Amino acid sequence: MDSTARARSRAAGGNLPAEVTSFVGRRREITLTKRLLAESRVVTLTGPGGIGKSRLALRVAANMSRSFRDKTWQVELGELRDPDLVPATVTEQLNVPETSGGDELDNLVEHFREREALLVLDNCEHLVRACVDLVDTLTRACPGLRVLATSRQSLGAAGESTLVVPPLQAPDPEQLPAAEAYEQYAAVRLFVDRARAVVPEFEVTPDNAPVLMRLCHRLDGNPLAMELAVVRLRSLSPRQLEERLDERYELLSGGRSGAPPRQQTLRALIDWSYDLCTEPERRAWAHLSVFSGSFDLEAAEYVIDGTTERSHAASLVHALVDKSVLLLERSDGPSRYLLPHTLREYGLEKLWAAGERPEAEARHRHWYTSIVQRFAAEWLGAEQVEWVRRLRTEQANLRAALHSVTEHGDGGGTGGEPHSEEAGSVAGGPAVALRLATALGRYWQLRGAHTEARYWLDRTLALTGTHRAPRERAAALAASAWFTLLHGDVAGARGSLDTATATLRGRDAPLERAHLTRTYGMVALFEQDAANATRLLDDALETFRRGAEKQGELFALIGLGLAHALDGRTRDGLELLDDALAITTGRGEVYWRSWTLWAIGYLKTAEDRLDRAEPALKEALRLQRRLDNRLAIAFSLDTLAWVAHLRGNDRRAARLFGAAGGAWESARSTPNLYATFAEQHRAHLVATREALGDETYGDAFDRGYHWQHDTAIDFALEVKQRSRESSRENVHPMPLTNREREIAQLVAQGRTNKEIAEQLVIALRTVEGHVQHILTKLDFTSRAQIAGWVAEMRSEQGGR
Repeated sequence: MDSTARARSRAAGGNLPAEVTSFVGRRREITLTKRLLAESRVVTLTGPGGIGKSRLALRVAANMSRSFRDKTWQVELGELRDPDLVPATVTEQLNVPETSGGDELDNLVEHFREREALLVLDNCEHLVRACVDLVDTLTRACPGLRVLATSRQSLGAAGESTLVVPPLQAPDPEQLPAAEAYEQYAAVRLFVDRARAVVPEFEVTPDNAPVLMRLCHRLDGNPLAMELAVVRLRSLSPRQLEERLDERYELLSGGRSGAPPRQQTLRALIDWSYDLCTEPERRAWAHLSVFSGSFDLEAAEYVIDGTTERSHAASLVHALVDKSVLLLERSDGPSRYLLPHTLREYGLEKLWAAGERPEAEARHRHWYTSIVQRFAAEWLGAEQVEWVRRLRTEQANLRAALHSVTEHGDGGGTGGEPHSEEAGSVAGGPAVALRLATALGRYWQLRGAHTEARYWLDRTLALTGTHRAPRERAAALAASAWFTLLHGDVAGARGSLDTATATLRGRDAPLERAHLTRTYGMVALFEQDAANATRLLDDALETFRRGAEKQGELFALIGLGLAHALDGRTRDGLELLDDALAITTGRGEVYWRSWTLWAIGYLKTAEDRLDRAEPALKEALRLQRRLDNRLAIAFSLDTLAWVAHLRGNDRRAARLFGAAGGAWESARSTPNLYATFAEQHRAHLVATREALGDETYGDAFDRGYHWQHDTAIDFALEVKQRSRESSRENVHPMPLTNREREIAQLVAQGRTNKEIAEQLVIALRTVEGHVQHILTKLDFTSRAQIAGWVAEMRSEQGGR
């Protein structure tokens, strides 16, 4: 069994995100959902916006992780607009290899066929038909797979069970319990927890406890409603908040008597937040709703710019953050902002009502088109790593811009120009759509998202017909041919190239033709036709050099170097690779330099010049890590495994083959797609396995395959593991208050509640309330668990 086959049998680790706020309540719903999953292959959690469907699904998935051999996996669909991209999005978020010629659904079936896993599909309501097709296909073909979906409506999938997620438990205002018993209600515990996050000194008292309980009932136990309401505690007391809410519901619910009461409640709260904004803030809220995912201040300023003076835009963003309309996402780089789904939908509704949605979407489209054009223009330089980071951060907005440009067929609309010097390049109809998709192809390749690249290229090509924008169309067809080739479909790649060639017939377009010739040359290289590959790549190289087209020159030099080696002229090939290395040296770029170094290491390995091969391959891997160039990392790890085998270190080679297997899967590829490489890969792998024996080889391979990404690369580079914080995730991210920590420490010492009350000179009921709050925050059920948590915290602090 080769590395790819073995890779498909491994137990994956799951990809659930860490919780960033405390999880409160829902024990009954967790139990019911687990029971439904034990009985049904498909379970959908339904309910209105803000009720907590996603949090519940993720908590259930985390709790059930050990029940599935291949763990639990989440796919977030909330920001996806194109139903056709559902399989590609699942493929990308799960890092499923794309090895079947471009059919993502077949890839997913193959991926899950032998696995026992739980797949969480989050936020399906706007993609129901596509999600049903996906779920029905997977569950029919993959007996070990179960699906947990969240949606505002049931999916209607075969064998589906549904659970309506209810509000959090709140007390009856007519029969309120004693003030100190408030924590028995999950809604009140959540309200208090979030209130302390907003007002750190907030405390529950005998006077305000009844008010809090009435408030939670009035808010219908809806978590989002409570999140919106507690913000008012910055300026209002709980009693004042209760009075304002009562007034607002009477005022706002009258016009929506047909809506369910809970929808009236949430709508009233959002209306209140909207009414508390100034008119410029309201327009900014509406215009910012065109963003998909998070966005930075510059982008927000540009989109808002049509509603106010640019100098005021930043103030509007900060005001919306202060009013908890926008969420602030802090990171190592510039701050980013996020509009929650429900508030985004509300903003889009206001935007439509004002007749301003087309203009706002045009400005959004314009901004991201301009970013991609800058990326294309600046790529061959020292900012490549930063560009990749930025595009990864903006991926949801880039998809939204591509969707918008293919829907509207223009690159800018009426939104004006983000940069005046680009006025001639951004507005250009379908030609801009083609340039946008083609330029992003390099990013999709780095991410291993070859199918998504082809999807957008096909959509933009469909806009132009056969006679419009011939140069852009030929470039897009060439890009599509390259991604088709990476899927192993040589005939399909030739077909796209032939169409592109016909598009340029009779036109003076030497550089465009050279790109086609280069890709024809790579097709020949894939087919191991060294003579044709050399001739075609040489022709392309000559044209690129005449036209000073460095990107094309570098690609042709690397391909030509490999073609010469295939033809037995390794020395000539290495000279061409040295030329490529010289071009990259003065530019500070990483992408082409890393591929050149890998090619040098690959050829030196074939010559058994391991003293030259290994340093080149390791330097290539260091550079590839900076870009997270997944396909290149797979090639380098695999080739380093050959080096280890040739040096006689077969145990290291087996681990590297395992690490490479994981990398190939991450890149959604396989060495089998590259004929010459695949032959050498199999030869070294088989020899390594024979040297070690099947059992020892399998153990070493599995160890490498299960390494984390950074661990695998560190091993390949033979560097010590970088110091990190404890690898164990803190599943209790919300800190305890000082009083709660004090009581937790006393619990850990074995003290009873009565002893704690006497030592701290507080009421026994107060201690009982604090202990219950600690158990709730940490999702524990016993005092022994609290003691273990305290010991772990001490251990981690002592280890720093």
